[in-house]
Amino acid sequence: MGKSRLDEHEAFLKWLLQTIEQESIDTLIVAGDIFDTATPPNYALEIYYNFLTKISSICKNIIITAGNHDSVATLKAPKQLLRALNVHVITSGDEDEDEVIALYDDKELQGIVCAVPFLRDFVVRRSQSAQTMSDKESALSLGIKEHYKSVYEKAKEISKDVPIIATGHLTTLGSKTSESEREIYIGGTLDLDSQFFKDFDYVALGHLHINQRVGSERVRYSGSPIPLSFSESNSQKKVNIVEFVSGEVEVTELDIPLFRKLLVIRGDTRSVIKELESITNKETWIEIHIKDENPFHANESIRTRAKELDLTLLAVKIDKEQTLFTANTFNAISLDELNPLEVFKQRVELEALEDEELAKDLLVKFKEIVSEVEDR
Repeated sequence: MGKSRLDEHEAFLKWLLQTIEQESIDTLIVAGDIFDTATPPNYALEIYYNFLTKISSICKNIIITAGNHDSVATLKAPKQLLRALNVHVITSGDEDEDEVIALYDDKELQGIVCAVPFLRDFVVRRSQSAQTMSDKESALSLGIKEHYKSVYEKAKEISKDVPIIATGHLTTLGSKTSESEREIYIGGTLDLDSQFFKDFDYVALGHLHINQRVGSERVRYSGSPIPLSFSESNSQKKVNIVEFVSGEVEVTELDIPLFRKLLVIRGDTRSVIKELESITNKETWIEIHIKDENPFHANESIRTRAKELDLTLLAVKIDKEQTLFTANTFNAISLDELNPLEVFKQRVELEALEDEELAKDLLVKFKEIVSEVEDR
């Protein structure tokens, strides 16, 4: 919505650095989506590299895997240089990358990490002619399962007597999503649940923004470090501290301080303005949902009052049940709220194709093209 999150990111990284030092953390795992875009701005790259430089002096192992938002090329470019700081960067999971990382303390093996990044379709699924959409989804799920089985077997070749940890960047069955995650694979959630990861001693998952465990104490999403949309305004952000004590895993969820409050207000004009007048924290970012008989006048009144109160109002959304709207108004949406895949999906829907399989295949092909462009 046109606002920079730089201050929040810097505040979080400062807190994370202090926490790792205070808790004597041996290994930091970041399970994907280092950046929100394949072409991050220079200031984002700068604070990323500055953080890695600082953290490498107090943390023995730093493991970073790429997510679906990340450009493989962007993360891969400094990979060898970062390796000198004991920062392991795994970008695509193809055959050229070693995803199995052994963790040592004074030459004594402490654990093994199967650092699996977001697995792009072309890495795990072999294309075959005359495949239906269902066939492609099944082949993709099977390919991901085989990939994890392969890296687990490689880890066991190193040792069976230390904890084996896996990372992942995907959506599992039974997990909770928010409104701000983008769909990774066309066709829905993969056929993967917590039982699939049963051989691993712990699984650190990325992609979903809500901190949660999935079916097991050992399979967890850390969630995003700051709220990435107003739908996450009431979600407590956390990091997971994982310890292995006598072979058993113990997980502590540590709350991340809220560096900027996001507030959602719902109601009619009078109730919304009354709530705006009660806000004391002027740094709060606000989104309003109004239901009023005259929504256009309500919008103007609310924005005017917010400006008088010196409040930061980022969006006023009108309840779509209002009968005063026309069909054209309902269809209006800002391109700032859409990513390329969502734009393409809406364009395909306008064609009203009778062949549903063709429509799905078009989306698959377009996603592959976007992925290739972002990786360049």
